[in-house]
Amino acid sequence: MADMVPVEEIADAMFKMIKDAAGKKQYKSMDLQKAMKELYPGRVDKQLCKAAIKQLINSGRCIYTYFGGSYIELPHVEGAANPEQTET
Repeated sequence: MADMVPVEEIADAMFKMIKDAAGKKQYKSMDLQKAMKELYPGRVDKQLCKAAIKQLINSGRCIYTYFGGSYIELPHVEGAANPEQTET
């Protein structure tokens, strides 16, 4: 196999995909894995993709959600938790 892509680079590419599709599409881990294999042909494997997803979840950049299936999304900000809101 050719030189493997660093986990951080894969995680960043996954995060960009998730961020760009926020509100339009939800990604399952297998969707992200397939996309990374297309983006980096022969340079990623299942274990690297799983490590990148784990890094995104553990860092808080992404979260798992469940609506009839497990999806990886950006964390949602609740209206009451919005730091920009001011009380009157």
